[in-house]
Formats: sequence, structure tokens, C-alpha cells
Amino acid sequence: MEIYKLSSAPIEERVADLLARMTLREKVGQLNQRMYGWDAYNRQGDAFELTDAFKDEVARGGGMGALYGLFRSDPWSGVNYANGIAAADSAKVANMVQRYVLEHTRLGIPVLLTEECPHGHQALDGTLLPVNLAAGATWNPELMVQAYARVAAEIRSRGAHVGLVSALDILQEPRWGRSEECFGEDPYLAARFTEAAVRGMQGEDPLRLDAPNRIAVVLKHLCAQGAAQGGRNAGPAAIGPRELREIHLPAARAGALAGAAGFMAAYNEIDGVPCHANRDLLTGILREEWGFEGLVMADGCAVDRLLALTGSHESAAALALSSGVDLSLWDTAFTKLEEAVRQGLVLEADIDRAVARVLRLKFRLGLFDKPYVPELRAISVVGCPDFQKINLQVARESVVLLKNERDQLPIVGQPRRIAVIGPNADRLYNQLGDYTSVQREGTGTTVLQGIRACAPQGVDIVYALGCGIRDRSKAGFAEAVAAAKEADLAILVLGGSSAREFGGEFEDNGAAIVKEGSPSEMDCGEGVDLADLSLGGVQLELAEAVAATGTPVVAVIIQGRPHALGEVVELCDAVLCAWYPGTEGGRAIAEILFGKVNPSGKLPVTLPRSSAQLPIYYNQKDPGRIRNYVDMPSAPLYPFGYGLSYTQFIYAKLSLSRTAVSTTALENGERVMVQVEVKNTGARSGAETVQLYIRARESGITRRIAELKGFTKIELAPGESRTVEFSLGREELGIWTREMRFATVPCKVTVIVGGSSQAALSADLTVTV
Repeated sequence: MEIYKLSSAPIEERVADLLARMTLREKVGQLNQRMYGWDAYNRQGDAFELTDAFKDEVARGGGMGALYGLFRSDPWSGVNYANGIAAADSAKVANMVQRYVLEHTRLGIPVLLTEECPHGHQALDGTLLPVNLAAGATWNPELMVQAYARVAAEIRSRGAHVGLVSALDILQEPRWGRSEECFGEDPYLAARFTEAAVRGMQGEDPLRLDAPNRIAVVLKHLCAQGAAQGGRNAGPAAIGPRELREIHLPAARAGALAGAAGFMAAYNEIDGVPCHANRDLLTGILREEWGFEGLVMADGCAVDRLLALTGSHESAAALALSSGVDLSLWDTAFTKLEEAVRQGLVLEADIDRAVARVLRLKFRLGLFDKPYVPELRAISVVGCPDFQKINLQVARESVVLLKNERDQLPIVGQPRRIAVIGPNADRLYNQLGDYTSVQREGTGTTVLQGIRACAPQGVDIVYALGCGIRDRSKAGFAEAVAAAKEADLAILVLGGSSAREFGGEFEDNGAAIVKEGSPSEMDCGEGVDLADLSLGGVQLELAEAVAATGTPVVAVIIQGRPHALGEVVELCDAVLCAWYPGTEGGRAIAEILFGKVNPSGKLPVTLPRSSAQLPIYYNQKDPGRIRNYVDMPSAPLYPFGYGLSYTQFIYAKLSLSRTAVSTTALENGERVMVQVEVKNTGARSGAETVQLYIRARESGITRRIAELKGFTKIELAPGESRTVEFSLGREELGIWTREMRFATVPCKVTVIVGGSSQAALSADLTVTV
């Protein structure tokens, strides 16, 4: 028997044996992920059949490297419950695809099935989590490990193998439509959640990807998309090597150390070099410096965009491959690699290297030995009650209480009537975010539904739409104002929407096309960038009209980016920021409103007063002096890390294990221990995220105003105190020197601990020679 078919043989021997048997055409076939998965099948009633287009694609490459989005459902793919693959049928169709590839190719190399899962599986019946910006607001990576583990189990039970996970983009430009895909604006925070995604989906042993509840993770995007000029999608990132190292690479580095199976290159360019053609990034840093041995995947159609640099598909493919891209996504260019070899544009050895990475992943996943999945398993795994509980808890912990004057929240006593008003009060898709699958009827809970379920018996809940997200019509104002006047409390549910519409226009990579002045209600998501962060349409005017009634007003903001909320905040007694909280979001918000849950979310991003303040992220370079605007306050509306509770926490007794440490000691692994006492002085149990920052100076380069270096979330009963401990070592205190070498250097450090980036407790530490 051929060595590559022997399950007992080491993986590297199997890879080498198989590679030696392959023709150039078969090798190129393994580097292509040309087809949209929804074009691979047809559904007639309850029956599924493979399309001629799929069979032709397999024949063209003598096999298939990967098939993207077999289960994807959304307006772009056009897949819904009438023509798509629900959970109960998914394994059957996946096995059908795999069986055809194995039985109709010379070598019988299985195909990778890759799926989108930026916040849960984007498939019919797939469980959708709160978006990443909401996950970041939980400041609870361990909770997200549990959530990501369930996502992996769902995807693998359906027969797919690779999850494309948004994790690496750092939100420095909130006008960018893909802001919701970021964990936040801080590299340390993003790194911890990136680790959580990898650990949850691949398990604690990243080499064991053949388990029935694990998938390979491809982290995206590498890198710096969150710093796009003007907030325009895929725009250039005007950053230098230091900004790249300090801000945009730590999450990717954390993912690589956690064992991520792959990375996806980003659309943007850095200093004139597109990421897909950036050998210094994809090979120099990723492979040679970090020792990463996994897969690099192209983003959709991105290699074809290199024609602007090269002039031909063959040379574009050669450039991307030699730079470090292994597997294409929907490109024409990579299908021309055989011709590129003949033209001398690329060596077959370069193709062999990339093919080996693809094959190695297939062996690690166990696809050669167990290519099929049990066809009934998905029924018990997808949407299981345990996952629903985890999903609900993520939604609860993601909600940030921004304002609570006169303790308006939680709602206590027995209000006679509550008016629920606003465009996001009763639209499920508006709270799900982009990359969202079509939902089965009855799935999820809107804010209005959650309030009706949680309100005490006898409370009258009335609803008025008021207005749209961006629609300028005020036709619904009269009804909204009348409802508010007759109520004891008005709950305004405002914000944005990433909800796509069937019949909309999309680019060839799935990004939404929203034209200037478009009346679309979608104002966030891929391809939907804003110039102005104010709430869209006439939402502010609706808030003014409702507040003018004199009825107390609570605002709930459903959003995929940090909008400028200053005027809304002034009009309201209390404000909750709920991001896009997912299918369980309505229930979670209602539980917080009525005090069944104490809010514990903290901002993963700075909230601006106005778009004119941008950039507003907290960890900007320290200018050494105060620099104010003349026409508005320089301070943000709410700082990074901020979030209120229904109880109060006080910090005391900050101490360091030493006040001075040498660079030699730090380089040898010694650490400085930091302790602080946190006490719940209120009447309710609550969770507090204790945050540690440093502010350094006199280190030879300009440092940042503050840098997050540690956090932990603790639960405290009324009157309970706890001592929280952090440690600072080389990783936390080191810098990229003028020579762009990471090392500890002599400097003075202020250690700051508290409940936000504007914490008050501090202690001094000196790093000596």
C-alpha cells in the first residue's frame, strides 16, 4: 500500500510520498479554492445532487484543494431554507461532496470544506454569537473559549473542517464598516480573545485536529485592516514598522503561539505593498521569525487584485505564491500557476512547498483516514441547549452600562406602562450583525420580546417603531410620542444595522455595495463605511421628541461600531450599549433592564463625541504635554475599559513586589508582582473587570499614553473584598527598540490599576540597566 494511505505512517512521510506522486496539474488543483460552495449542489425538494460545475472543477484540477461555503446562507449567496442545506442534511451533502472527490480523482485526495464563522457558523441553523466587538466587551476570554468550542463542534458535526475566524483586526478607525469584526482597539485585549478562539475551536492540543468536535482555525486578517485610511474598506494602512509591531501583530503572534492552523492575508496595503504580496510579512515575520508552519489563505479575489501590480494572472499568482500565500479563494490567478511555471515566473519547488502545507493540514484533520462524518450527529449537536445558555451568557456580559442617573436602572417597583420605541426594538436581524445566515422562523428574541417576557405581570408594554435606521421619514413620530406620554418609562432602542437584504447588490467577494446617498437601512458591515459616526436618519430627532414628553427615558444602543452618542446620552436618564448582541440579545438586555442580571460589560473601544475627534483610541503616542481642541473637548465621551454596574467597587492597597528591576533580571525571566484590593461596597453581587495599564517614559522612543498589560474579571458579593494579582515581565515591559529589536530597556514606568483606562491608583517602577 502507498505510504500516504497508511494511517500508521508519520504525517511528514505521508506528505512526502503523496507529493512525489502528483503531477503539476494535481498540485495546482490543491492550491485552489475557486468555487463558491453553494454552486456545488442543487436541491430539489428534499433531495440534493452535485452540479456539473462542481464536477468540472474537480476534473480541472485533478482534485480540489478546498471548497468554500458549502453551508453558507445569506442574501449574497441567495441560500435560504427553500434551497439550502439545513443541519439535518448537512453531513449527508458533505459526505456526497467528499465521496465524489475521492472516487473521481486519481489519487483520492480529500477536499477541505471551509466555512465562515466570524461570530458563529454562517449556515442555516448555525448558532450565531454576539459579534466580536460585543465579545470583546465581555472581557472574559474563558467564556469565549466555551463558545468557540461549541461553534467548532457544530461545524465539524456537519462535515466541514476549517473555520475562517475574524480576530486580528484592531479597531483604530470606527468609520470602517467591519468594525464589528474587531475585538476592540487594544492589541493585548485582541490577543487574549484570539487565543480563546484558537483554544476553543482547536482544543488545548492543536496537533489533534482529528477529533470529532474540533476544526482548523484560519485567523483573519493579516494585517492592519482596522487602520484603513478614511475608514474605507480595504484602504491603505498608513503605518510604519513600529506601529505594525506594537499594535497590529500581537494578536496574530498570540494566535500563532496558540497553534492556529492558518492565517488569511488582508486586502489592504502597507507602505505600498499589498498584504498578499508582502513577503516580509507572510514569510519573513510569520514563518522565519515566528516559526509558523501552517497555511496562509488568500482573501476572496485578492490575488486577482494584484494584476494592478503585475499585469497578468500568471505573474499575480507567482507574486502571491512566492510571497507566502498557499491557498487561493475564488481567484482566477491561482488556476494559472501551471502556466506560470512554464513561463518561468515561479518554481515548481515553490508550488511543492505550498501543496505540502495544504496536504499536511488534511492529514492533521484525519481526512485521509476518516473522510466521512456520521450523518445524524449534527441533529444532536447543532443548536443544543447548552450552547444556547453559553450564547445567552456572552450576550449578558457584553452589555455596557454607560449612564445611570438617579439609579433609573434597574427598573423596580411596578410601572403601569412601559413604551418601547425605536427602529431596533423589534427587528431580529438588526441585532445579529454582518455575516449572518437566514434565520428559521421563531429563532431568537428581540428587545421588545425580551421586555415583554421579563416585565412583571400586569405591566402594559406598548410598542412604536418611531423611525428607521437611516430613513428620514418622521411619519412614526406621533405614535411614538403618544406612547411615551402615556407611559411611566420610555425605552428607546436605537443604533445601526448590518442586516443585508435579498435583492441587494454585492461585489464578487460578497461585500455589500451601498452607493452614496443610498436609502438602504444597512449602515454597517463589509463594504458599508461611514464618514459621520452620528446615528443615522432621524433617530436623534426621535430621541428629542420622546424626551420632550417628560417621561423618563432609557436608551439601548444596538450597534456594530462606536457611534457618536453624546446628544443621545444627554437626553436620557440611562444608557445601555449592547453592540450586536446576537439571537439571545433581546433576552439578555431585558434581564439587565429589570435587574435579573447585573451589567458587567466594559468598553473594548473608546466612544467618541464626534467623528471630528478621530483618531480617538486610548493608546495613542504620548505627546508629553496636553493638546486640546478649541471647538470641543479633547476627552472622549467614554474611555476605553469603562462600564458601570448596579453596585459599586472601590480599589485600594496597590503594591508592587519591588520598585526597581534590572533589564538583565527581566531578560532572565524575573517578574514584578502587582497586587490590588477590590471591594464591592454596594448592595448587589456584581462582576468587575480589574485592569492593569502601564505608562512608560525615558526609554529612548516615544511611548503611549497608556498600554493595557493585564486584566481579570472577578465576581464579588456585597461587602466582599478580594486581592487581585498581576505580574509584569519581559513581554509586558519590553519594547521594540530604535533598532527594531524587542528587548527591555531602562525606563520609568507608572503602573496603573482600576476599572478603566482612566484608573486612579498608580505606583512607580524603575527599570534599571
